[in-house]
Amino acid sequence: MHTGLTRAWLGVHVPASAAVPPVPTPRLRSTEMDGTNSSSQGRFVLLGFSDRPHLERVLFVVILVAYVLTLVGNSTIILVCRLDPRLCTPMYFFLSHLSFLDLGFTSSYIPQLLYNLSGRDKTISSAGCGVQLFLFLVLGGVECLLLAAMAYDRLVAVCKPLHYMVIMSPRLCLGLVSAAWGCGVTNSLVMSPLTLRLPRCGHNKVNHFLCEMPALIRMACVSTVAVEGIAFVLALGIVLCLLVFILGSYGHVVRAVCRIQSSSGRHRVFNTCGSHLTVVLLFYGNIIYMYMQPGKRSSQDQGKFLTLLYNMVTLLLNPLIYTLRNKEVKGALGRLLLGNVSLRRIL
Repeated sequence: MHTGLTRAWLGVHVPASAAVPPVPTPRLRSTEMDGTNSSSQGRFVLLGFSDRPHLERVLFVVILVAYVLTLVGNSTIILVCRLDPRLCTPMYFFLSHLSFLDLGFTSSYIPQLLYNLSGRDKTISSAGCGVQLFLFLVLGGVECLLLAAMAYDRLVAVCKPLHYMVIMSPRLCLGLVSAAWGCGVTNSLVMSPLTLRLPRCGHNKVNHFLCEMPALIRMACVSTVAVEGIAFVLALGIVLCLLVFILGSYGHVVRAVCRIQSSSGRHRVFNTCGSHLTVVLLFYGNIIYMYMQPGKRSSQDQGKFLTLLYNMVTLLLNPLIYTLRNKEVKGALGRLLLGNVSLRRIL
């Protein structure tokens, strides 16, 4: 029940001929009947970190800075991969799409989070909550499949270098990305309506800083075994199967690298694959913790902080991981910056 309820007392007028004087009769407004007031109807309350007001101020500054850096870092990778002809390869095609997904992840909820952290208003509209949930599930599913496509790309590049450009044709790369988006959208179209339609018996407080599926499942006032079972099966099929495929692909890559006699060649391959594997472990570690356990049994505080940790720290680290450990990206960025400086001098 919303804590901001207000009461109204309406007088019942009795005709003058009546012997009994008029007595005020209390009546509840219709807004009290459903547990909301006029300002919160059709809205959810994102509790987030409201129980730690001093922490909110620190989080606002940290999240704002991290968000700006994430936007700059991922946008830079997309521009470099698109503008530099030397990076027009399947690997950087997938990398630019990964950066686009990271931008979508952060932009789908951080503006709302910053708004809620900046004042007392912690609400979000029902439509906004549904959009957050839908985008979160779509982008999460797409990233799972995209990381698998990137692992397959590295497998072909290392194990079959002479046939790499033939196997990883533009048509196949576009097909893999399209399949990833198709599966992500399908997964979200299944889980979003099931989660949003759960009866909540008037409860509108989400113990999270965004409309995430486990948090919304906890709000239900009915048994959620069926929904949790479907979510578990989909997570098992999408997350674990793809993780096994990725780890198996890198197992073959490691065996192939061990056969390379050139130490510089081994170092280059390990740098490239190590960056990707680091991102994979960060992403799947959080996803497995969040979605491979029942929604009502998972620790709510741990879930909030782990989600914030992944969506801020990990997405901020992705551009750094791929730039600081990748000579080609650093070289392309340097050429792009030098080109802009030369152009300014000419003008």
